[in-house]
Amino acid sequence: MPADPRQRRAARHAQPAADSAAPTPRKKPITIERITDAALEVVAIEGYDALTIRRVATVLGTGPSSLYAHIVNKDDIDDLLIGRLYAEVVLPEPDPAAWREQLVGVYTQIRDLYLKYPGISRAALAMVSTNLETLRVGEGILAILLAGGIEPRTAGWTRDALSLYVSAYALEQSLVQQRRQRPNQEWVLSHEELLDRFTALPAEKFPQTRRHAAELISGTGRDRFEFALGLLLNNLVPASG
Repeated sequence: MPADPRQRRAARHAQPAADSAAPTPRKKPITIERITDAALEVVAIEGYDALTIRRVATVLGTGPSSLYAHIVNKDDIDDLLIGRLYAEVVLPEPDPAAWREQLVGVYTQIRDLYLKYPGISRAALAMVSTNLETLRVGEGILAILLAGGIEPRTAGWTRDALSLYVSAYALEQSLVQQRRQRPNQEWVLSHEELLDRFTALPAEKFPQTRRHAAELISGTGRDRFEFALGLLLNNLVPASG
């Protein structure tokens, strides 16, 4: 096995890890799987903001230097986390007659996985992952778009736009939940409070906001999620169309 953690990371991304048949020692060794498990535990209990190499090491009952024998840096943990989540995504066989519905289904799975771990979608932002599970899901999404007759460049850009929206949506939902748990919740308004504020605005300055206040705040977060995906997907024109 390569000694350099960068080489180990490259090896992980080149082929699936082989199962070890060696007997389990008394003290469990530090492994990539255990590091990922501990990182997910930190995010699930304390939120993504609490995720540091030192915090993960503490959960594992070791020091940060033990982790650096397996990972390169915090970004490496982010890559592992997203790969672990994406391993749970079930991809359908691309269907040219139902490609839009299939994409909504895949991205709904991703959204729900993100929402299980507060703020974890931040790990997917501004990162070009080469984790095999992340690439598997990306390949599946691309295959669905191509099966729908979308040109390759448009398909690639669409995949990026959809992934960015889903990550941002999940992050916003996580931030709202965090604010609701704080003693001072003045920035988290109910629908009724928001409606009252909008309808109380000066009519001469905010005529449209005041007049259409109910429509502006209507729908659940999930209603708006499906609307946004539809807004992107329904405007795609297959090359043969």
